[in-house]
Amino acid sequence: MTAPSKVKVLIIDDHPLFRQGIRWSLESAHDIEVVGEAENGQEAIKLTERLFPDVVLVDINLPGLNGLEVARVIKRREPRTSIIVLSVYEDEEQLFQAIKVGAAAFTSKDISPEELVHMIREVVRGRYLINDAVLAHPNVAARVLHQFRELAATDEEDGASLFAPLTSREIEILDCIARGLSNKEIASELSISSQTVKNHITSILAKLQVNDRTMAVIVAIKKGWIKMGHSQSSEE
Repeated sequence: MTAPSKVKVLIIDDHPLFRQGIRWSLESAHDIEVVGEAENGQEAIKLTERLFPDVVLVDINLPGLNGLEVARVIKRREPRTSIIVLSVYEDEEQLFQAIKVGAAAFTSKDISPEELVHMIREVVRGRYLINDAVLAHPNVAARVLHQFRELAATDEEDGASLFAPLTSREIEILDCIARGLSNKEIASELSISSQTVKNHITSILAKLQVNDRTMAVIVAIKKGWIKMGHSQSSEE
């Protein structure tokens, strides 16, 4: 029997000591392999194209080509690669920009080795942990939804399907997500349990073939299954 393949990780940071610290932290995990290190953006992009890492850890404050720009290029060229953006501190503007470039997670550099290993395992499974960060920052959530609605309004798909593969309850839940409600708030509004909400969301993501709640919202808006702006009354 062949041994299961390890998660290949590329570390991008301009501080050698910090890179070494991450390498030491990850080497203790039996299922993770650090396949390379880069100290700047250009080097990181070249290594990504050569090594095909599953996960890229990138410092947001790289000299020259910054971490967000590097993440954008990598995600465009290697869409299956998961990006984890590292920052000295959690900043809402940086979080918002990390979402825009397609990062799967955003975390401060004071994360523990155990938490980082867990995060890597989660994003390689297709989870977008960045959504949890968004829910903790209502201002960022509002900006994200506003951008999605603008995109939906200017990027109409010709001949969009008039048939929604979702149940009426799933449409209700997507509408709540588009309004920025948390799972707990959705459960309260629809008088169902939080676990039922989670089950419906899992079904929605599978049906729409997307990885996270926010992408499900933009698909639903573009298809016309939920309406833009109807929850924001102009009479207030």
